[in-house]
Amino acid sequence: MSELATQETTSQTIVGWEPSMPPTDLIFDDGEPLESNRHRISINVLIRSLQQAYLARHDFFTSGNMFIYYSSEQARNRDFKGPDFFAVLNVDGTTERQGWVVWEEGGRYPDVIVELMSPSTASVDTGTKKDIYERIFRTPDYFVFNPFEPNSLQGWHLDASQQYQPLVPNEQGWLWCQKLGLWLGTWQGTIDRETAVWLRFYDQNGNLVPLPEEAAQQRGFQQGTLRQLLRILSMRFEQVPLDIEQRLQVLEINQLEDLVEVALTAQTLAQFISIVPEGS
Repeated sequence: MSELATQETTSQTIVGWEPSMPPTDLIFDDGEPLESNRHRISINVLIRSLQQAYLARHDFFTSGNMFIYYSSEQARNRDFKGPDFFAVLNVDGTTERQGWVVWEEGGRYPDVIVELMSPSTASVDTGTKKDIYERIFRTPDYFVFNPFEPNSLQGWHLDASQQYQPLVPNEQGWLWCQKLGLWLGTWQGTIDRETAVWLRFYDQNGNLVPLPEEAAQQRGFQQGTLRQLLRILSMRFEQVPLDIEQRLQVLEINQLEDLVEVALTAQTLAQFISIVPEGS
C-alpha cells in the first residue's frame, strides 16, 4: 500500500468518529420523497450497475438515499440526509444494514459518493455537503449530477493534502473514479420506461457497464450469434475442433458477428481459424 493510500485509510478511520456512547435511537427513514421518479431510477442505475461490475466480489457495500451517521451531535440534531449513492470498499457487503453507522463499521466512511442534484439542492450538494465529505468523511471521490441537465456532471478527488481538487473530463466528458477503477459518464437511452440522459459507469476501456438485465440480454444475443456461427462452420467444414469452439465462446457479440461474415467467405477452416482472435 502506498503512503498516500495509507494516509487516506487512516484519515477515513479516525476523523469525526465517536465510538463512545453512541445514540441508540437512530432513525433510518426521514419520510421525505425523492425529488422525482428520474432521481429514483438514477440511484438504482448506479447501485445495480456497480453490483454488476463487481459481480464476483463481496468486499464492498453500495446503497443510496440511506442515512450515514458519523457523529453523536449529527445524530442528535438529525440535520443531515444521506447521500443519493455511495460505495464503501473492503467491507463485508453481505451484512444487512438499515443505514451506515460509522461507529458500528470500524470508523469507515464512504470511498465514493454521488449526489443527484436538483435546483433546490445544488447549492447544498456543492457547498455544505461537499465540505462535510472533504473535511469529515475524507471521501476520496465525490461527484454531483443533475439528471435533468446532461452537462452538469462535476467531480472532485482528494489530493495528498486531503483537499478536493476538481477532476478534468476526458474527450467524452467522463470523469475518472479512481477508487472504483471506473469512469462516470452520461448515456442516453430508455430505462424503466423513461428516456433520458443517465449517469452511468464505464470500464477502463470505455465500455458501458451493463445493468443486470442488459447483461442478460447481451448474453442471449451472444449465445444466439455463437450458435449461428457454429452452424455455418459445421455446414461448410463439417466438424469444428473443440479448442476453436472454446475460443469462440468467450468472444464479444460484435466479434462473433464479424466472424459470421468470415465463415461465409473463408475457403478453408484453417483460413477461418487464422482470423479468430487469440487469448480472448
